[in-house]
Order: sequence, then C-alpha cells, then structure tokens
Amino acid sequence: MSGAAARETTPERIEETTEDGFLDGRITLRQPAKGYRAGIDAVLLAASIQARSGERALEAGAGVGVASACLAARVPGLEVDGLELQPEMVALAAENIRRNGFADRVSIFQGDIGLPARDLAALGLEPNSYHHVFANPPFHDPAASPVSPNESKAKAHMTLGSDLEDWVRFSCVMARPKATVTFIHRADALATLLAALQGHVGGIEVFPLWPALGKTASRVIVRGIRGSRAPLVLRPGLVLHRRDGRFSEAAEALLRGGEALHFDRV
Repeated sequence: MSGAAARETTPERIEETTEDGFLDGRITLRQPAKGYRAGIDAVLLAASIQARSGERALEAGAGVGVASACLAARVPGLEVDGLELQPEMVALAAENIRRNGFADRVSIFQGDIGLPARDLAALGLEPNSYHHVFANPPFHDPAASPVSPNESKAKAHMTLGSDLEDWVRFSCVMARPKATVTFIHRADALATLLAALQGHVGGIEVFPLWPALGKTASRVIVRGIRGSRAPLVLRPGLVLHRRDGRFSEAAEALLRGGEALHFDRV
C-alpha cells in the first residue's frame, strides 16, 4: 500500500484543529475544531468489523481516519485503506495515521466513490480485493436540509450528488466475493439503506443502537455479505447509556476498551 498522494496534500483550509483521544487514549487524532467531527459512530463502526490479521479492509469516506485507526489498533497485521474526497481531510488523516504508528499498514487516498473501477485501480485501490468494506455515509439529503455554513461539515453530512446507492455500489465493487460490507447510519433511514443493498449483498444483519433503555434507536449498524443469499437477521442491538447518562458497561468495552462488537453476543 502507498499513501504518498495523501502525504503530499496540505490542510490549507483547516485553520484550527483539536487533538482528541479515542479508545481511552490509546490513539490520539487531530480533527477540525469546527464542522464535522468524528465521534462514537466511527468507533462503533470500527468495532463491528470482524477482521483478522492478514486481511485487507477499506473505509469509504474516511474523514480524518478515526474508524480506520481504531480498526488498525484492534487488529494487528490488518491492512487498511481509506478513501476520502476532501484533500484537507486526507492530509489530516495521513498525519493521524503516521503519528499513531500505523503508516506501514494504513493508507489514505484522495478520491471520489463515484470514480470508475479503472480509475480507482490506478489510484491504488484495487476493485474486488477487500475482505471488508465499511462506511459512515452522509446523513442528510441536501434537498431537505439547509446547507451548513461550514463546507467540511456539509460535505460530511449531506449526499452532495451521491446517495446511498452510490455508497453501496462502490462498496460492492471494491469487496471480494464473501466479503463483508458494513454501514452505520441513521435508524430512520434503514428502509432506504436496505433497499440500496438489495441485490448486492445477502446475510444482512441489522444491529440497532439504542441511546438508552426505552428510547427509540438512533443509529443502526447494517452488515451484509457479498454474494450471500442468506435471509436478513434483526439483532437485539446495544444500549449505549445507563439511566444516569454514563455509558453502559457493554458500550464502555467498545469505546474505551477497544473490544470487538459481536452482534450475537451483546
């Protein structure tokens, strides 16, 4: 893998950043002080990837590299590539990867998920080669939402010309047969995501994330297998917070302990 293109980019438009710890401080990453900021969604997405040493994983829309770094920290020997559209975020992600000691097996590339397969291959991302492809797709439809005054936040949260079908199509082009394709998304967009996945993956597992007991799920993690014809399974999900607002014991194990999220063991 090579992240040379990422390392040559400078974050010219990011004037102020913060340094934030993840996995109870095991990794520290810089991200913009304003605009889109990665949080627990990225950590939970990384925890849900059932990767092993010697495999290859790809994150679509890598941002500043939080999910990719968390996954690399949990699975030694795993190679991770990340594709990110915004050059300034690519530069931050590449810096974060280097600072945390993952540069030998994590690379960040600048590009669009809409690129043809041949252009992705020329970039260094080989289609049909990854054991795991994962993403935290944009959350808002620009036709229904006001544009954020912060360009980075708008690009991170809105579709801006690409929809869930584009994210699914890209993921399945990059995934090898029997690979996992995993998304974390808004719970109220589950129907749209499942419709986009239809015909591309099977063996789909839906894992709700409940903010607290008795609350409506806010997010879902959806995982499928390319080429599978197995039926959909709805998992019990995970309650994130106790009644006093602290993270639940199970959530703490993922967010601070860096453990893997097993859909059938929570």
